[in-house]
Amino acid sequence: MSLSQIIFISLTVIALSTGQILFKQASATIEFSLMGLWNAAFNLKLIIALVVYAGATVLWLMALKHTPLNLAYPFMAMAFFIVPILAHFFLGESLNWNTFVGALIIAAGVWVSVFQ
Repeated sequence: MSLSQIIFISLTVIALSTGQILFKQASATIEFSLMGLWNAAFNLKLIIALVVYAGATVLWLMALKHTPLNLAYPFMAMAFFIVPILAHFFLGESLNWNTFVGALIIAAGVWVSVFQ
């Protein structure tokens, strides 16, 4: 894989992970009723999260243009480590040792599946 492929894929994963944090923040203020869902359309954090996801989609398309899916997709698993780290720092969620062990296992799996 080239450096540009790795950069586009990494930026995609980071953007998707950031979007998840924004979705979590937006969910705290969204009420699941007819009027609440209407108001969600004007929720700034939700709008930003959707824009970030749209940007991630463009980055993903750029990555896939020159990268086979079977090489690019395993990197998406890194979000399982990035999201808990971001949640710890931005949402105050706890971070446990098993997150780091899981990250090592995921990284090893990505390595095995991509860097043959």
